[in-house]
Amino acid sequence: MANLPALRDDTFDAEVLQSDKPVLVDFSATWCGPCKALAPTLEALAGEYSGKMKFFGVDVDDARETARRFRISSVPTMLFFKGGEVVGQAVGNRSKADITKMIEEVVGS
Repeated sequence: MANLPALRDDTFDAEVLQSDKPVLVDFSATWCGPCKALAPTLEALAGEYSGKMKFFGVDVDDARETARRFRISSVPTMLFFKGGEVVGQAVGNRSKADITKMIEEVVGS
């Protein structure tokens, strides 16, 4: 899992749905190898987009209701939010270039 601020079921809405900035949420699990491989990329992007986009992590084992609510069936899954709505999704370990392209689409729209 990426070293991003962690959200729980009781903190998700306030931090993500009510955010004034776009948000990337990384749904992952401690036992997930691809999640661990993705972590450094997300941490780097969180630094690069600081002030433009918020980044959070959700452990699907610790926030089961949130994972169920957004129909997370495999990890890692990244959801992109803007204005409280899901505006993008990426499943699996993606390259930094792929994620950057998605971030730019969300931030620039």
